Amino acid sequence: MTHLDETTASLTARARPIRLLALDVDGVLTDGRLRYASQAEHDGDKVFHVRDGLGLKLIMQADIEVALITGRISPAVDRRAQELGIRHVIQGRDDKRVVLEALMAAHGLEPRDVCYCGDDLPDLGAIMHAGLGVTVADAPDYIRQRADMVTRAPGGHGAVRELCEWLLNARGVWQDIIGAHERP
Repeated sequence: MTHLDETTASLTARARPIRLLALDVDGVLTDGRLRYASQAEHDGDKVFHVRDGLGLKLIMQADIEVALITGRISPAVDRRAQELGIRHVIQGRDDKRVVLEALMAAHGLEPRDVCYCGDDLPDLGAIMHAGLGVTVADAPDYIRQRADMVTRAPGGHGAVRELCEWLLNARGVWQDIIGAHERP
């Protein structure tokens, strides 16, 4: 298990060709908690971290596709994906490795082209299949032990932004992105 800020040269080299970043939602883009109201139409609140959203936009600007693969079905996920411009949103699927393999086949990708970040048992097959399997700091031990890397941040608290910055840095473009946002 390696943390993103402790990565080895070999893991950084594996990150450079990534063309697809696939993410679980609950526990990765959110903190994994669900809040239910008494209203029948309420699907449970989701809270997304704004910095994760910017990280995903930056990743997409760097020609890395983003996909969301989640076991739950939630209009909030559709809305957030639409706000960010994420085209690949697959909901209601616990067979995440199968979904990931189908996405890869549809886009002509090999495992080495894919980074998958998940946090629990339904994600394990996808984490293990992707060329770069990542999990969040608060994932169970058995997931952290099998992932290639673990974020310092827990799910829903900037873990995705941390991963995005690391991938952009591995490509050698992060400093250029920072420079483009600095004021003279």
